[in-house]
Amino acid sequence: MSNHRDLIILGGGLVGMTLALAAAKEGLTSHVVDRATPEELTAEGVDGRASAISTASWNLFCNIGLGDALAPLGCPIEAIAVTDEMKPGRIDFRPGPDEGSLGRMYANRDIRIALFEAAKHEPAIAWHMAAEAVERDRGPHGVSVTLKDGRKLSANLMVAAEGRQSPTRDEVGFSLAKWDYKHRAQVTALYHEKSHEGVAWEIFYPAGPFALLPLLDLNGRHRSALVWTVAEKDAAGWTGLSDTAFLAEVQARVGEILGKVELAAPRMSYPLNFHHSRHIVDHRLALVGDAAHGMHPIAGQGLNLGLRDVGALVEVLADGMRLGLEPGDAQVLARYERWRSVDAFTAMAATDALTRLFGIPGRIPSAIRRLGMGPVQRISPLKKFFMEEARGMSGTLPKLLQA
Repeated sequence: MSNHRDLIILGGGLVGMTLALAAAKEGLTSHVVDRATPEELTAEGVDGRASAISTASWNLFCNIGLGDALAPLGCPIEAIAVTDEMKPGRIDFRPGPDEGSLGRMYANRDIRIALFEAAKHEPAIAWHMAAEAVERDRGPHGVSVTLKDGRKLSANLMVAAEGRQSPTRDEVGFSLAKWDYKHRAQVTALYHEKSHEGVAWEIFYPAGPFALLPLLDLNGRHRSALVWTVAEKDAAGWTGLSDTAFLAEVQARVGEILGKVELAAPRMSYPLNFHHSRHIVDHRLALVGDAAHGMHPIAGQGLNLGLRDVGALVEVLADGMRLGLEPGDAQVLARYERWRSVDAFTAMAATDALTRLFGIPGRIPSAIRRLGMGPVQRISPLKKFFMEEARGMSGTLPKLLQA
């Protein structure tokens, strides 16, 4: 196969790899460039994070051929419990018996392994691992990338999937709406005495949300992922705690929900911020995932938002090619930007508002929040609306995200 391909995808993370496979299913060829090797990206302990995969994102994985590999590895989210500091007045989102789950929890490592395994057998994808792009060029008839070892790759369209610190985006000079939440997420996994029964807990404290997310049992032991947000000014104190002291603090916040807890994975932490690119396309360039938008993990929608980018971009590219337009055509990219800009901004604005609302300290704000939870708990249409949002089934969905 010629060195020239339809796409050059810069970044082989979860979104970049999914894009390459989804594009291949529509007959588009790609170069994928990443600094790490598959072995590094899938090694034990490299990424202890877990992701909530919405119903729409699960449809995408099934439609690109990953359903059988991933089905036994995910834990269904049967319900979501939302509470303000464990006080009375919580909201319980629980679908009816015929409505399915609210999503599935997956270890990021398991998704990566499935993606790499599928890519091994896909001739439309050329992987360039342990490679670094040192020069990017976008001309009138195509794009090219020069790698650090001197190799040169060419394609019709360049896609930046490099994450929040995307050098391609910054090189172009896209303006960003961005701010620092002055929060840090502490991430790990826990073993616990009692079964989680498929319930995801979102417990809001003034310092930040405390999320317990159900994982599959391991060796007969119950497990949940923990995402605990703390103020950046206190982060050094929290990250400096011994495991024993850390678990004591976790136990104090979990109470008796899950019984006694123990660490099931290394502890990680990372700063939280918001950014949203004013534009997500330029001449023969498209942004996807965190390169385009980064949000607070409060609602667990960051990866799902990136997967919606994937579905939309692949659909507009495939539709354009059926009309005789090549992947870098400006009309094709304009359609992608129109489609994704409103959806992404709406989701991010809602998440940002939720973060700020539950971050207001004091008894009176807490009482007002709990008072507001009452109507949501009692009114079925409201609960159904929020559950459809959690499933990712609202709005105009790309075909790849439909069942």
